Amino acid sequence: WAGAIAGLGGGLVFGIMMGFMGVLPMVGMLIRVESAIVGFVVHMVISAILGAIYGVIAARLPASWSTAVVAGAVYGAIWWVLGALILMPLGLGMTQMVFVVGSMQWMSLVGHIVYGVITALLFIPLASRV
Repeated sequence: WAGAIAGLGGGLVFGIMMGFMGVLPMVGMLIRVESAIVGFVVHMVISAILGAIYGVIAARLPASWSTAVVAGAVYGAIWWVLGALILMPLGLGMTQMVFVVGSMQWMSLVGHIVYGVITALLFIPLASRV
């Protein structure tokens, strides 16, 4: 649960960034509803799930702040490749966009790394309380 809660924290910050970038309606289209609010909800559900996965992995790592920053950044970058470059375009039926990297994808990389680092940093105190 600590990972899922940490993922919600990271997802909140990344979701705000996505709102400013105007991409939340596209996230909503993953469930065929073009709406920023629906996109934010979908994003937060995904964030909690990915946070829970991070928690399973991070439970085996040293509980240090430096490890959390590195592990979170790597985790975010991995999900950028899997999510933004592969799963999102496929989920939207945009097969021609798989592995296409333009300015929006680079901004997405920054957001995914921010998500990963915040999730990892929140996980340490949350996991120690569980």
